[in-house]
Amino acid sequence: MSDLPPLPADAWPPLPPLADWLDTVETLHRWTQIVGKVRLARTPLENHWWNVPLYVTARGLTTSAVPDGGRHFHIDFDFVDHRLVVGTSDGATESFALGALSVAAFYHALTEALEALGVQLRIWPVPVEIPGSVASFPDDHAHAAYDADAVGRFWRALLQAHRVLTKFRARFLGKVSPVHFFWGGFDLAVTRFSGRAAPQHPGGIPNVGDWVMHEAYSHEVSSAGFWPGVGLGEAAFYAYAYPEPEGFRDAPVEPAAAYFHADLGEFVLPYEAVRTAPDPDAALLAFLQTTYDAGADLAAWDRPALERSAPAPA
Repeated sequence: MSDLPPLPADAWPPLPPLADWLDTVETLHRWTQIVGKVRLARTPLENHWWNVPLYVTARGLTTSAVPDGGRHFHIDFDFVDHRLVVGTSDGATESFALGALSVAAFYHALTEALEALGVQLRIWPVPVEIPGSVASFPDDHAHAAYDADAVGRFWRALLQAHRVLTKFRARFLGKVSPVHFFWGGFDLAVTRFSGRAAPQHPGGIPNVGDWVMHEAYSHEVSSAGFWPGVGLGEAAFYAYAYPEPEGFRDAPVEPAAAYFHADLGEFVLPYEAVRTAPDPDAALLAFLQTTYDAGADLAAWDRPALERSAPAPA
């Protein structure tokens, strides 16, 4: 049961066309990779790389607490005041403004902030999961865009997506990931597991060792999430199954705006179709549920053992 107030009419914000803020997306994507790699370097490997994502907060994105000897630190993207904030468990704080900083400038500013707090930045400074030739973070002066309004809108969309994905996550009794933000693909995701091992992933992801993908997809999954739509052309929700069972891409799913994108190998639901639906939450939940139903049924998951009935309405 919950006692949440009703959503305001503008809870799901309109997003600008991707082409209008693509430079910002590409810059911010690399910034989040720098921050995420700090967390990666300081945390033990968890199954499927659950130790590396960032998390949505009421102001932006965070690493959460990262160990540093006997103390901890956190790195937060504040998309309200548009600052990058680094804080430690002993009360020290460093921050700098987010604006038209190049990736190289961001890298050096974060390095200086961490060093001022006594934290050493040691990461592999190369972007991952980005096709084509990419500059290392300290040498990338080309990506330097920051549209604060677009970023704020995207973060508000992340908040709503996180809320609904969390509701969907709560319906599962089996192994299921947190709702977390993977800086590699720049997407918010939640993943359910059947409990069965999966065939070895073929790998082939840009600047990512195949062994990384073997760990990520060691077991059967049904995964869904939200991303700005790079490679698609518009912000959208996605859903896929690995391994993909026969007949999955032809399965009927809801709502009517959802479709299977053959090149991406996943079902897609445009964000705008959710935002403008009479009931955005219901539209998104229908997409999440019907795509999961298709994959779980076709792959013969033990659904009675893995699921709970949807909670009664408050």
